[in-house]
Amino acid sequence: MNENIKEAIAKASSILITTHIYPDADGIGSQISLCLALRELGKQSICFNEKELLERYKYLDHKNVVHSIDNISDHNFEPDLIIVVDTNTKERTGSRMLEYYETNNTRCIYIDHHPCIKEVSENHFIDTTAAATGQMAGELIQSLGVSFTKEIALALYTAIIIDTSSFRYPTVSSRTHTLVSKLLETGIEPTVAYNGIYGTKTIKHLHLLGKILSTAKSNEAHDIYWIVFNQADLENFDTDIEDTHAFINHLLILDNIKVACMIRDDGDFVKVSLRSNGQCDVGIIAQKLGGGGHSHSAATIIEKTKNLDIIIEETIKTIESLC
Repeated sequence: MNENIKEAIAKASSILITTHIYPDADGIGSQISLCLALRELGKQSICFNEKELLERYKYLDHKNVVHSIDNISDHNFEPDLIIVVDTNTKERTGSRMLEYYETNNTRCIYIDHHPCIKEVSENHFIDTTAAATGQMAGELIQSLGVSFTKEIALALYTAIIIDTSSFRYPTVSSRTHTLVSKLLETGIEPTVAYNGIYGTKTIKHLHLLGKILSTAKSNEAHDIYWIVFNQADLENFDTDIEDTHAFINHLLILDNIKVACMIRDDGDFVKVSLRSNGQCDVGIIAQKLGGGGHSHSAATIIEKTKNLDIIIEETIKTIESLC
């Protein structure tokens, strides 16, 4: 861990914590847990994001610490340190957050497990070997001498199970489970945590999943599989994009699979999510396609200048050439 990060936190009295513009539970859980831990140290700490916290995540925020940046003036809050979790670029936190950085010129540090350029890695808390940003947040909290409460533990445990797809990704290690054991010692229950994040779906969600899985196709070698859906599917089944992120993981159970793809047609752009069972580095594949990510989980966005079928065909060929 970069000791400069701990020093920056020690010197700061008011700390703002944010995450990327469309946060998942890893980003949300990391920022909530850090905020609560920093308050235990006597810091004035609060979370501000580009948008309001989605209803699905509010059960993690018992102390109501997450707010929209639009409401920062209501809190009379002027930070001397900004912590950005689960991303390593300010641009990914949103346009209003960017405006806030430029206006205030406050020191900013990143806590993240995604790959980044060397200059960022050296000056921030970046660990690409960590299974989740939540794991890093938990380890940082421990190093600061703060004991885990049930509220902190639930946020961290949820962050980790989401970003590891329930401990199935290759970055899960003894470090991960050592931290998780400490979280469970607070009395949080795995079944309650799991149901809180996964068990809040509607029957329409299940119907959409069935429809999308019915589109599953494979290449001739039957080692690359993909599913496809579009905005009309979301509207027809009254489902949010956030509820579809885990759909791709259902492909990973297929025999002989190397790479799973989920292709979402957004109209002007096509979002391609990639997952690997460990045999292929989808981070490299995503970079070739203009995106990025981890070796086991990555994504890219492709401008829709061609027919969707052609984009899919070219994408699968690129994957085959690199895998």
